[in-house]
Amino acid sequence: MIPMIDIRNAEKTFVMHLQDGIRLPVVRGVSFHVAPGECVVLSGPSGAGKSSILKMIFGNYRCDGGAINVQHLGMPIDLVTAEPRQILSVRRNTIGYVSQFLRAVPRVASLDVVAEPLLAAGVARDEARERAAVLLRKLNIPVRLWKLPPSTFSGGEQQRVNIARGFISDLPILLLDEPTASLDAANRAVVVDLVAEKKRAGVAMVAIVHDDEVRHLIADRLVDVTSFAANA
Repeated sequence: MIPMIDIRNAEKTFVMHLQDGIRLPVVRGVSFHVAPGECVVLSGPSGAGKSSILKMIFGNYRCDGGAINVQHLGMPIDLVTAEPRQILSVRRNTIGYVSQFLRAVPRVASLDVVAEPLLAAGVARDEARERAAVLLRKLNIPVRLWKLPPSTFSGGEQQRVNIARGFISDLPILLLDEPTASLDAANRAVVVDLVAEKKRAGVAMVAIVHDDEVRHLIADRLVDVTSFAANA
């Protein structure tokens, strides 16, 4: 089976321009793969480089070496050497990202915030809103809040809108950065179910999860990031 993500010896160093160009190595030798329908969870202490690896896969951080190959529209593409327009195409058609923080246009209704990725992909507005409503119900967001902007919500409610927005697309790769951090037990269980649904659909996932119970329930495999620490 061809992996959806194949990372080989990727490395990242930050250059601190405000500190006389000091170079700060973050990770090196990052190597693992993710198959369709598999959820790989990155483990390790805070500061070990887990979020940096996710951002390298998403193309927010450009690597200083190695390769990050993803299957994009039926063909492999190396995100380390890809041009910016290619990375934008990968984000639009291949890789979804659920971050810890919701970034939404102010004053846009929550229902439309969740539906927006489908609208951008050409799905009809009525269908996109119906699918958004299904996810908001699953994540226990009251109907009376759907017409309100998520900026007016509590932290946990905002995170659930964020999760709905991230899970609504049918993209073949999904990156999850602490998706359950602000959730109660009932909504953590919903996220576990959503991950299981994505697995059955053949989606390849890379996740950061600090909750031991959630990690145990969603992980097909753990990758210990401490082995990639630049100072190891």
